[in-house]
Order: sequence, then structure tokens, then C-alpha cells
Amino acid sequence: MSESMESQGVKPQDPQALQSALPLLNQYAKVEMDHLFNKPSPHITPADMFLIAERVKEHLDRGAKGIVITHGTDTLEETAYFLHLVLDTDRPVIVTGAMRSSNELGADGPVNMVNSVRVAAHEQSPGRGVMVVFNDEIHTARDVTKTHTSNVATFQSPGLGPVGLVTKKEIRFFRDSVKEPRFPLAMPSHQVALIKVAAGMDDSLIAWAVERGFDGIVLEALGQGNLPPAMLPGLKRALASEIPVVLVSRCFNGSVQDTYEYEGGGKQLKELGLIFSNGINGQKARIKLMLALSKTKDATELQSYFQY
Repeated sequence: MSESMESQGVKPQDPQALQSALPLLNQYAKVEMDHLFNKPSPHITPADMFLIAERVKEHLDRGAKGIVITHGTDTLEETAYFLHLVLDTDRPVIVTGAMRSSNELGADGPVNMVNSVRVAAHEQSPGRGVMVVFNDEIHTARDVTKTHTSNVATFQSPGLGPVGLVTKKEIRFFRDSVKEPRFPLAMPSHQVALIKVAAGMDDSLIAWAVERGFDGIVLEALGQGNLPPAMLPGLKRALASEIPVVLVSRCFNGSVQDTYEYEGGGKQLKELGLIFSNGINGQKARIKLMLALSKTKDATELQSYFQY
């Protein structure tokens, strides 16, 4: 999504402005531009992600060798992960954007677009799933997250680092991407609440999600996957109502584990039937649970999806 400064504020710009970059991009590949919609990224919904995925599939079905999507940065990682989970293709799909708008010093949009086209056209890119290209780095959709509010190096993969780099002369890949099960490409219809846990919290937010009829809950728990004891009554009520609850850590490194045996500890939560996720953050676990619920509500099967 292109952006422009007006009255010291940034808002979406005329999408036709991207057309001016075509001569530069065509040095690396034959590029066709398609403007689906022009929204600030906080306005993006799972329904919009579905529409993006549908349009990507249309282009791939018509024979496109790769896709580059420009997107606002606030929800970019969620859209990238949604696409990663629903697009059943080996052809590269790249998501990119800009942290500095086109009339600011050091605007990073043009170089990110060029590098994204280069990665999409590279012979080693197929089969790696959806990737995010930013600031001369290549990240997997599964691992990348926005880590800084304004720095051009905001997109990082905590604990792992980038999967590759873009230099002036070449593209270098260091490791393979994690293979994950794909889900049907369908309009998301399940509501999933994301609740961040902090010291002294009770179960009121969980109870609210149950009362509002949410289809699933993701808890960003403490440490290795632990909760304040006062959250347990609402949690047990959610599980008794057959609402799946996925556990992730609010830490940005590591995975939840059933280690601690005290009340509210991971061991107790595992025994209660919570679904332990393998390292993805809360916003991505929410996207995955939305998609997984379109296939099953069985806790064992849902747990299998979160092993990846």
C-alpha cells in the first residue's frame, strides 16, 4: 500500500502512483500491476485477506510465475501468514511495504518493491511459501513480526533471523522454510478472541468471550505458558462450552511448554485440554485457529495443526 504525507499525516495515496515504478521493476521481470483495494493496514480484516488470497490465486491460475503484494506494515504479518496457510502453490508470493512514505527522506518503498520482485523472480524462491521482503532481508511469513513502531528494520524473525538476504548483486538463502498444513481457501467465518495475560488478571475477559459466542480463544500467557489462578474458572467454563483455547507465550522467543505444576501452570493447563502452540505469536495463532476451525473442532486435530 503506498502512502503519502498531507498535513503532517500519512494516509493511503492514489494506487496509480505505483505505476511509475514499472520501468524499474521491468528490469528484473515482466511485471503486471493489479490494484485490489487501497486501505490503511489497521482497516484490513480476515475477509480482506481472503479477497487478497483469491486475487493471488487468479493470477497464479493465469500463469504468473510469482506475486508481490504491497501492504501497510501494521497488519502485514497477519496477511502474510493467512496467505501462507491458504495458498497451495510452490510459486513465490512476497509481501512488502514501506516504513517511510514516498515524500520522506530515505523512503524505503521503492527499494523494497524492487527487492521483492528480484526475490519473486529468483530460481531458489519456489517452494518456500509466502515470504516478507524488507530492508534487504527475506523472512518467512510464519516467523516474521513487526518489532519497532517506525524503524525501517522493523521486520524481524525473533530467535531465528532472516531466511535470506538481498544484496546488490544476488539473493542468498540460508535455510528452508517450515512446511505447514494448508487450509481451504474460504471466507473466514469464525470469531476468535485474542487475550493478553498480565499479572493479577481474573477471568472476566474469558467470560466475556464465552458470553459473546466466540468460536475460539487465544491466550498470550506468561513465560512458558502459565496463567494467574483467577483466570481458571472462566477458562474451565470456555472448555466446558467446547470453545478451543490456544496457548502462546507473550515472550517473543521460545514456545509454551507443560513445565510448571502449580495452579495455573502449564502442566495443569495441558491436562485441562488447552492447545499448546509451537512458537508463533498471538496474532498469528488467532489467524491459524480461524482457519483451522473451518476444518474441525476436534481438540486433538486442532493440536496437530499447532505443532508446526
